[in-house]
Amino acid sequence: MLGEKGKLKGKPQPDSSLRDTENVPLAEGVASYFKREVLPHAPDAWIDHDKTKIGYEIPFNRHFYVFEPPRPLAEIDADLKHCTDRILAMIAGLSA
Repeated sequence: MLGEKGKLKGKPQPDSSLRDTENVPLAEGVASYFKREVLPHAPDAWIDHDKTKIGYEIPFNRHFYVFEPPRPLAEIDADLKHCTDRILAMIAGLSA
């Protein structure tokens, strides 16, 4: 889309609804990644270097999460029954 007024007249304008972000591997250059991964799919795409950020992402779940299977249903039911019985006993103690 081209600008229609003032100093932007005739110059390409970004469409904010098409804006996207990419996570570029740290060992790779932004330009080479952009040329290989983005341009084949969106040939009119461009990089706004003012918004380019360099940082790290540490996916804690991927590196530190250890799956623990849930307890057996019978054990959970037994715990619930025990708690319910305790609550009923406390209520009975209040009304006596």
